[in-house]
Amino acid sequence: MKDYFTCSLIKNGLLGGSLIVEDKTITFKTNKLTVNKKYRLLELNRDDIFDLSWKQSVFPTAVFKMKDGESYSFLIFNKKRFMEVYNR
Repeated sequence: MKDYFTCSLIKNGLLGGSLIVEDKTITFKTNKLTVNKKYRLLELNRDDIFDLSWKQSVFPTAVFKMKDGESYSFLIFNKKRFMEVYNR
């Protein structure tokens, strides 16, 4: 089952798009053509996610730390629902 969330990837500024949560992957998708191809359709395999932590400023910011050392930060506008779906 796919669940969609409005979010922004924090990478050289804010990149608006959507986060798609599935059983095996979490995918960030944006249609902005000026963005590096890597970030237009960024797939995070759940098995490769080392840690998920949260920062709170104005909006909740999720930080996905990957096993390969990369980290990706997202502003997610419905943290409570996201955590319910993510932990299912």
